[in-house]
Amino acid sequence: MQSRNSRIGLILFTIYLIVYGGFVLLNAFAPDQMEATPIAGLNIAVLYGFGLIIGAILLSGLYGFLCREKSSPKNQEPRA
Repeated sequence: MQSRNSRIGLILFTIYLIVYGGFVLLNAFAPDQMEATPIAGLNIAVLYGFGLIIGAILLSGLYGFLCREKSSPKNQEPRA
């Protein structure tokens, strides 16, 4: 179970790392594009930053969901 949870964590971390790497590369090599304001006067840098935060929260929730212990009938207490 522990190795399965570690594998899931590494996969989700890799997904986040790729998305974050895109943010860094976009800032480094196309800073003019980060200044564009497509939605409500917010530039892409701010939108991408909020997306990273929301993505991290969603990935942590997904990790918690995928790594929860599944209860089996043997582990359940008898009902009265």
